[in-house]
Amino acid sequence: MAVIFPFRAVRSSRQWVAKVASYPYDIVSSEEARKIAAENPLSFLRVTKAEIDLPADVNSYDDRVYEKARCNFEEQLRTGILIQDDQPCFYVYCLTMNDQEQCGIGACVHAAEFEAGRVKRHELTLPEKEADRTRHIDRLNAQTGPILMAYRGRDSINRRISIIRENSPEYDFMSDNGVSHTLWVVRDAETIRAIEKEFETIDAFYIADGHHRAAAGTAVAGRRGRESRDRENAPAQCSILAVLFPHDQLKIRDYNRVVKDLGGLSEQAYLRMIGESFELEPDYRGKSPQEPREFGMYLRGKWFRLRPREGTWQEGDIVGALDVSILQNNLLGPVLGINDPRGDARITFVGGSRGVAELERMVDSGEYAVAFSLFPPTMDQMMKVADAGMVMPPKSTWFEPKLRDGILVHVLKDEDQVKSVRG
Repeated sequence: MAVIFPFRAVRSSRQWVAKVASYPYDIVSSEEARKIAAENPLSFLRVTKAEIDLPADVNSYDDRVYEKARCNFEEQLRTGILIQDDQPCFYVYCLTMNDQEQCGIGACVHAAEFEAGRVKRHELTLPEKEADRTRHIDRLNAQTGPILMAYRGRDSINRRISIIRENSPEYDFMSDNGVSHTLWVVRDAETIRAIEKEFETIDAFYIADGHHRAAAGTAVAGRRGRESRDRENAPAQCSILAVLFPHDQLKIRDYNRVVKDLGGLSEQAYLRMIGESFELEPDYRGKSPQEPREFGMYLRGKWFRLRPREGTWQEGDIVGALDVSILQNNLLGPVLGINDPRGDARITFVGGSRGVAELERMVDSGEYAVAFSLFPPTMDQMMKVADAGMVMPPKSTWFEPKLRDGILVHVLKDEDQVKSVRG
């Protein structure tokens, strides 16, 4: 049984939401964020990546960054750019990109669900990034962006969401990348209780996107839960913000790789070595794989199709049989010497939304030597790995469309902070 509960969201006022809502903090660089905020001072990136309001030589993990984030957050509260609902609510959040639509429930998940193993992960976190978000939550007393979670879809929950969507939404806008964001606030007590009961029949949640947020939220919740003497605020102190989607509405997109050099190999030697594990077909016009066990490779202005030879993976190995594992174990590691893709500066990962044209541009620039396009894993594969208590290779999944920051914020002790900021 998985437990969720409503909360009093701090969120953008309706008139400003299209300007406030920002990309997640971890998919834009500080340089990109500076440019966005220069054109749009209301961007929530000023809260989630507050280094952009400080001199460029200030380290993004400097204590001044977290203090600036707190000040910027409280400024938006004080000026009414951010508001807070006056009662605990659920939130139906729908994203539409081209022909894909996904509708989830914005809610809080108790930290105990993570500790009991009912919230499952599929990748590891980096200690430095986990510490960064932990400090950010602690300093702001708020989780500024939700975790994207999945659950095994239920028709009964879908029907209830459909009924809620018959009402007028609180927000309905299109972001600059062509994604429509629509949100309904669920205040009705009977509907809230019905949603809670629906989710009590769910066995597990799966972290799809936001592993560092989840780890940081759990760390803060665990410490505050132990320290809190205020039982009334204990649920808020010990909970983590999420938007929960049925798994069959989510789509994992390709997460491609580009490598700076051939590891000292000549082009001829490189092709000969990868030919031991892959069948190579030149003039690959498709460029992007259309099925599993197929890879695109862009080298010296030419596309190749790679197919792994028999014996390069074991079918029953739920991690080793993933395409990302096959490429890593048979080419990136043994041929190019990239044995730690999480920490090796020679490799860069490119989300599929940028397309193969971005891979070509990066290689053609001369900064990179070779690029690989991959067929993405499925949601079922991701959940099987998580159910087995295992993890996928780094950068295996890219989810799109993505939730925007600034649409839903969870304040851990809302009455004290919000009232004090507004005087």
